Amino acid sequence: MEIADELAETRAQGWRTLAALHARIEDALERALQRAHDLSVSEYSLLDVLSRQDEFSGCYLRMTQLSRAVVLSQSATTRLVTRLERRGMLQRYLCPDDRRGIYTEVTPEGRAVLEQARSTHDDSLAEALRAAAELPELAPLVDALAALPTLPARVL
Repeated sequence: MEIADELAETRAQGWRTLAALHARIEDALERALQRAHDLSVSEYSLLDVLSRQDEFSGCYLRMTQLSRAVVLSQSATTRLVTRLERRGMLQRYLCPDDRRGIYTEVTPEGRAVLEQARSTHDDSLAEALRAAAELPELAPLVDALAALPTLPARVL
């Protein structure tokens, strides 16, 4: 095997390991959030991102920005917003400065669900990371996550 092939295989193995950790965490979060709050991970993430808009005075996300923030396609984000809007957790309105833009914000009902779900999310995440840290192939990634500096939550 040539050096280039070895580097490619190392990168591919690193990606597979990262994907395995992500899948374990997302599965644990999905099960916990669905069971306790009837929310998917994507729904929770979208509510969480939108709830943080208020932290940035006058800064509201357009759908394209929102889709990047929750790591979904624009069409998947629109479907997700529609679903949560039907459940009374979100509301959409036209941008006052640009009538082509649509903003979305969390309703009081959505904030209540999010606040109830936050501890479930955080506890499930911590437990999934603890379990992953016990696996030799995932432990280095969990350690790398733990070593990341704590940054303030940012929407943009």
